[in-house]
Amino acid sequence: MRIGIRPMLLLAALFCGALSHIARAELPRLKISENHRFIVTSDGKPFFYLGDTAWELFHRLTREDADVYLKDRSAKHFNVIQAVVLAEFGGLTVPNAYGHLPLANNDPTKPNEDYFKDVDAIVDQAAAQGLYVGMLPTWGDKVNKKWGQGPEIFNPQNAVIYGEFLGRRYKDKPIIWIVGGDRPVDNDNQRAIWRAMAEGLRKGDGGTHLITYHPSGVHSSSEWFQNEPWLDFNMLQSGHAARDIIDWGMIWVDYQKEPIKPTLDGEANYEDHPINWQPQNGYFNDFDVRREAYWAVFAGACGQTYGCHDVWQFYTKDREPISAARTDWKKALNLPGASQMQHLRALMESRPYLMRMPDQAMLKSPVGKDGDHCQATRDSDGSYAFIYVPNGQPVKIDLGRLSGPKFKAWWFDPRDGGANPAGDRDAKGVQDFTPPAPGKPGDANDWVLVLDDAARSFPPPGK
Repeated sequence: MRIGIRPMLLLAALFCGALSHIARAELPRLKISENHRFIVTSDGKPFFYLGDTAWELFHRLTREDADVYLKDRSAKHFNVIQAVVLAEFGGLTVPNAYGHLPLANNDPTKPNEDYFKDVDAIVDQAAAQGLYVGMLPTWGDKVNKKWGQGPEIFNPQNAVIYGEFLGRRYKDKPIIWIVGGDRPVDNDNQRAIWRAMAEGLRKGDGGTHLITYHPSGVHSSSEWFQNEPWLDFNMLQSGHAARDIIDWGMIWVDYQKEPIKPTLDGEANYEDHPINWQPQNGYFNDFDVRREAYWAVFAGACGQTYGCHDVWQFYTKDREPISAARTDWKKALNLPGASQMQHLRALMESRPYLMRMPDQAMLKSPVGKDGDHCQATRDSDGSYAFIYVPNGQPVKIDLGRLSGPKFKAWWFDPRDGGANPAGDRDAKGVQDFTPPAPGKPGDANDWVLVLDDAARSFPPPGK
């Protein structure tokens, strides 16, 4: 929900001649759903977490450039922006766009007010565009310098102080806390630091914001913190090592754990990122990021985070490229994968949301290996089902797992969000479905089969 300029500010503008800034949008608080599978707003409405990766946002951008970025992501229907306060690349030693460093003498108990005023401004800009900030207090190398720049500046004592400072400062802002930052937890001291930071955040904001943990590649927060009371939902990182990483399998592992917690892939392969960091392997494209997203969500995730390699670092020709970045970030904003993510969100929000579950038993044809994996999800009452087919191949579906005597079928196009009617059928037995695939089955020829109980009169999927 977005709320426009407050009446009093508008009145002031009429009398004074101009507004000095855009009023902060009042976004609802977020909480965990009653069945512990999803995120919802404070009034119980579904919240499909559609994140974008903007790690260096606070560190590298001016307010004007941040405005360009945030307006673009809002227009593409993202609702969470993941950004880091103490950034990975020179975050402690290289000033931000206004010449400010975040800490005095690298001391987490001595934050620089000028730097945090700059952070405040971007948080408010995001809110004005209807965007929550998934705020990482620090990148993980400041706790575990397993690789990267570091230095390690945190201990349990200063981590709780720093966490409380942030929690108090952003108590009334639309924030999701993401502790961690691309690092594993290798010992008890590191675990104690992250626990202390989370406890500080809770103390500072009074528990008004959700908290998760961003892990290193091919890991999940559940490996270290599943039973921690401060961890509201799990986050995994499927990463950038290959085109066919089984992120759906990682989601399924989290989905089965107890206590039940929502889960999502907070860092899947980045569009325009070299595969396994080697340009000679080629670069991930829109199909790669799209496939990972549908796999994860249909396997039970409560959302997905998209990323573009050029955008997270805000690459320009005047900056040293990180890991073979090659496209100016403003141009990269318009890469096709970023626009296509909104169709996933629209599809999920077009049907009853809070009782959705993965159901591979619907598939009676081979599920498929590696990149050919098909993934099914349905409402627990059988009123609808979605089956993601990544390669244009025909599938056999057990319609006995749906409710009602008749159903309506659609083929949903994840490239443009279009829906092609596929006829009405009796909901019985195993039936064949063939995607409207142009040309031969294969890469980038992915479709979603949508099956609706005809009696429910659902609108076209994604609309």
